[in-house]
Amino acid sequence: MASAVVVMAETARKRLCSRFDVDATKVTMVLTGPRWPLPTTARPLRAPFAAHLGPARPGKGIEWVIDAMSDLKDLRPRPRYVVAGRTHPKVVSSEGEAYREMLVARTWAQGVAPSVTFDATYRDVPSLTRLVQDATVVVLPYDSQDQVTSGVLVDALAAGRPVVATAFPHAVELLSSGAGVVVPHRDATALGAALRHILTEPAACASMAREAARLALASPGRRWPAGTPP
Repeated sequence: MASAVVVMAETARKRLCSRFDVDATKVTMVLTGPRWPLPTTARPLRAPFAAHLGPARPGKGIEWVIDAMSDLKDLRPRPRYVVAGRTHPKVVSSEGEAYREMLVARTWAQGVAPSVTFDATYRDVPSLTRLVQDATVVVLPYDSQDQVTSGVLVDALAAGRPVVATAFPHAVELLSSGAGVVVPHRDATALGAALRHILTEPAACASMAREAARLALASPGRRWPAGTPP
């Protein structure tokens, strides 16, 4: 009954048109845009630092990266993993901080507590920008196999940063040209191998960073200011 339907990824368009009785001519794709302006110059990669952004809650897969960090203990300098974001308010209201406490306990059990930082500081857009730009790699270890959009994924590409992500649809779609590595869900070994590759192979890391920046700049649909129609 709608006059128009807007989706934010090609995967969403395909699913909508193939699984439902929808008039494909009504479906328009508006690419998900980043929360900050695209950089005009490349920022030097800083090593070794992996980041997770967004509210902490079950399903984000943070525990699998903590497990993966135990496979990277031999690297020097020792890589860091920063989990930036408060526990989701709905999770706090129903479960308190049980998930975050489980994650902290897991870092001690895996012997990586000194290498994992939980940063619950509220960050405005400039602060988020600096955090992503300072990271060597952004990790999206989501458990969901159905997620068709990820704002953090787009933010990472806009910052010209390599991404390691599980095989959710948006990651498969955007990282297929080489801006990062897609790994199976709930697979700490695969996550560790992907992180090791990026953190220890400067040429591969730089290549992914260049492709991430190219993707961001090559998509005019992503370059529209917040609050303004494309």
